[in-house]
Amino acid sequence: MTLGAKAARLSGQTAMYAVLIPTAILTLIPFLWLVLASLKGRDAFFSGVFFPKTEAGSIDWAALSAANFVRLFAEEGIGRAMLNSLFLSSTTALLATLFCAAGGYALAVYEFRGRKLATGLVLGALIIPPPLLLAPSYKWLFTLGLLDSYAGLILPAIAPAFGVFLFRQAAKQGVPKAMVEAARIDGCPEPAIFAFVGLPLLRPMIGAFLLITFLGTWNNFISPQIVLQSPEKFPLSVAVAQLKGVYGIDYGLIMAGTLVSIAPVMVLFLFLQREFISGLTAGAVKG
Repeated sequence: MTLGAKAARLSGQTAMYAVLIPTAILTLIPFLWLVLASLKGRDAFFSGVFFPKTEAGSIDWAALSAANFVRLFAEEGIGRAMLNSLFLSSTTALLATLFCAAGGYALAVYEFRGRKLATGLVLGALIIPPPLLLAPSYKWLFTLGLLDSYAGLILPAIAPAFGVFLFRQAAKQGVPKAMVEAARIDGCPEPAIFAFVGLPLLRPMIGAFLLITFLGTWNNFISPQIVLQSPEKFPLSVAVAQLKGVYGIDYGLIMAGTLVSIAPVMVLFLFLQREFISGLTAGAVKG
């Protein structure tokens, strides 16, 4: 590499970091405010934008404490709500990924009568706004006796049209039909072909869809309030919203609950962001 090329590369990297570093700082400022706000008591919450201030204008370090977090787990029962959210999110993500992968694989690999019609129905379901399905879903759950149960939240979410179409696109691009035919010639049954040939080739999309579904279920706020009636079954999103009092609002407590609700999914995304990006890239194909 010539000296001029090295200089051009260095200047390009410098310009890139000159843009990325301020952007990263601006992105992290709200999280810094959230952490500091969660450590403030009711009286000190509005005494300063970031740090609580004394009457003399200096930082009141004594006003920062973990009392809000202790109250969350000792008095408000936020630990049970976290376990509820973890169960709902994990179960829904695993089942939805399995069913969507199977449906998308079938639409992409198998030749059967009505395949185009099934694909058209999946595409048509994508344009239906989810709020329109709340009333008919509630009626069916009531008829089946699934209200106030986790099954009433999990079963309607295990085969979304978005996931089926996403896996169809990934299977058309990533699962060679020649490999499937070779497995059939060797006498491998169809379920085994899907498990040992299809799923490994769909691994990037599986990681991405697991994360998407887990985050969507973890942050779901409307459906649990419609389906569930027992407070001990509420997930974290609903439990945090109910921290608001009738006669007053403890903003520090609410900020602590918000931090508790976003910290697990933030860590999960940081660990799986490479699989998430590669999975979305694998599904962004025409076919």
